[in-house]
Amino acid sequence: MSYVNFKITREGVTTEQKAALINGATDLLVDVLDKDPTTEFVVINEVDLGDWGVGGMAVEQYRRPRGKG
Repeated sequence: MSYVNFKITREGVTTEQKAALINGATDLLVDVLDKDPTTEFVVINEVDLGDWGVGGMAVEQYRRPRGKG
C-alpha cells in the first residue's frame, strides 16, 4: 500500500486534470513497484497562493515581474 500526496496551488485545476494525476500516479506505482492499484491512495491538496512560499516569499509576490536592475 502506498500513499501519494500532491500539493498544488489553487489556480483553476480541472476535475479532469485531477483525475489524470490520480490515474497517472496509480499507474506509475503499478508499473514501477508492481503495486495493486486497488490498494493505492492518491490525495490532492490545493493550496492558496498566499499560503505557498518560494524563495522566502508568497508565490503571488514571487511571480510578480521584477523591475530592471
